[in-house]
Amino acid sequence: MSDNLSFQDLYADSVACLGKSDKISEATKAKIKMLQAQKDKILSVNATKCSESRGRIVQEDDGDVRNCFERDMGRIIYSQAFRRLKHKTQVFFNPANDHICSRLEHVLYVDYIASTIGSALNLNVDLIKAIALGHDIGHTPFGHSGERVLNKKLKEIDPKLYFEHESNGLRVLNILEKHNEDYGLNLTFEVRDGIICHCGEYYDERKLVPCTDKTEDDLSYLIPKKYRKGPATMEGCVVRFADKIAYVGRDIEDALRTGVIASEFDVPVVSDVIGSSNSEIINFLVQDIIENSIDKGCIMMSDHAGDALEHTLKENVAKIYTAGKVKTYEKYCDVMLEGLFDAYYEAVKNLEKAEDSKSSSIRKFAEFVKNHPEYKAGIDTPLPIYVSDYIAGMTDSFAVSSFNEIYKS
Repeated sequence: MSDNLSFQDLYADSVACLGKSDKISEATKAKIKMLQAQKDKILSVNATKCSESRGRIVQEDDGDVRNCFERDMGRIIYSQAFRRLKHKTQVFFNPANDHICSRLEHVLYVDYIASTIGSALNLNVDLIKAIALGHDIGHTPFGHSGERVLNKKLKEIDPKLYFEHESNGLRVLNILEKHNEDYGLNLTFEVRDGIICHCGEYYDERKLVPCTDKTEDDLSYLIPKKYRKGPATMEGCVVRFADKIAYVGRDIEDALRTGVIASEFDVPVVSDVIGSSNSEIINFLVQDIIENSIDKGCIMMSDHAGDALEHTLKENVAKIYTAGKVKTYEKYCDVMLEGLFDAYYEAVKNLEKAEDSKSSSIRKFAEFVKNHPEYKAGIDTPLPIYVSDYIAGMTDSFAVSSFNEIYKS
């Protein structure tokens, strides 16, 4: 096989072979592997090479046409948790308005923004996409309001327990989701790292340098966010910045649509620096990061862009996230999730009784616990964790219907 074959030649030949047989020939596999190796070679020296991945907890034969990060991407987007994102709140709960951003749309925006930055910096876009598409898997119904309720309820029972959507995302992907009838998606180290370290709520970040010395122990979902190291890869750093960029302007647009603010002037964006519309904000910040990160071993933005982004995010907190209408909505959500938590916590203490409950919602929860991989394995999981696992997996509408069925029937 000639080393002078172009990417186009290799790809065309591989596709032609795929069309002739239901099974990929060894010759085709070899050509695809050569193509993947050549792609690795032309990536930036700061990029994460597929061939240098630190692998999976349980090693697998990487024998098909996809590289390891593409395989992770497929496992994520075909998961139940990913599908449920389309019915989960981003910030504003308004199911009758199709133009209000859902959690799934936010994930797709992060994917697009991060991939644009990564492509310009010649990083591994497949890794970026896998992290971006999986980064919010762990979110509860009703956005951060639901996250706060679960954290509060867990701590009331045991101060050592807590809930954070980043660590819950890794718990979902490592334990609760299924792949080939086995529990856990068995994702690569780099993807799991990017997901648990994606937090876009550090408003003062200007520069992220990959923490390349991280180990498997650092990825534990038992480590609270405040003690967790930053992303281990450049690609993870890109997604962490993209998370902020994706929601800062879009939340202003949704606040206008829902009447939380009367006009964009209620949130005084630094328009002469960052822009006055979502598209202008995204364009400015993406270009600034590319300009300041190219050919460097870090992802960073300029001070003036960072200052403008931080200012806008803080204005969003003051004028949108803590607005009266939003706080009232959060109280409504809090009542429902606290009620669900209390009902399910009583049920998990006596599963036999819960299985015979008149409430179908309680019976469904009991079935969930009985089929939980940790329950079946005899692991000594704290009872309230089963409750938070169940509620966190709910969509907004399922949470509402479950509450109504328990308390209104």
